[in-house]
Amino acid sequence: MGYDLRITRAPGFWAETESGGINIEEWMRVVEADPELSLEDGRMGFAGWLGPSRYPDPWFDWWRRSIKTKNPDPPMVEKMLQIASRLDARVQGDDGEIYLSHGGVEKDGVVDTGPGMDWRRW
Repeated sequence: MGYDLRITRAPGFWAETESGGINIEEWMRVVEADPELSLEDGRMGFAGWLGPSRYPDPWFDWWRRSIKTKNPDPPMVEKMLQIASRLDARVQGDDGEIYLSHGGVEKDGVVDTGPGMDWRRW
């Protein structure tokens, strides 16, 4: 069990990918153009990340027309935001919240500025 974040173009909740999802070809182009990402042999759409992370093997996985990872640390969230920008997409959590580049988290159109809500400090 864990908490997933996804890069998505779904119009609302991340699972609504019938319209506007990220196709595998787009993801492969991003991976091929980014020297920090590398495809894992035998795992379609699964890419390791060479950037700084508290995890020994950080990863991003194309799944159901979005790109996901589990329990990301702040550098991984930042990388996801960079990738999302390239794909004209956004980063969304399991509960539908949107992660913003300035560290904020938006839920139902409201940015939560309460204590502990800046993902850069998690």
